Amino acid sequence: MARRNRILVPEAREGLDNLKAKVANTQNSDNAKFEAAEEAGVPLEKGYNGQLTARQTGKIGGRLGGSMVRELVKMAEESLNKKH
Repeated sequence: MARRNRILVPEAREGLDNLKAKVANTQNSDNAKFEAAEEAGVPLEKGYNGQLTARQTGKIGGRLGGSMVRELVKMAEESLNKKH
């Protein structure tokens, strides 16, 4: 089943890119996936990466996506605690 990874609110792109850079501990969100790949030992290169297996690409996306979700939950909890 094909996924359509598109942001439902286009205005949120900058905020999501900033969050990705924050969880990857990098200044540039474009470099985040390359740093995650290096940490996971996946040979990701700029351009076409059709030689990578689903497991390898999952390691990259899982690191970034999982960290982003954890950070968003943490931010929501902090927001709720401030209101009470």
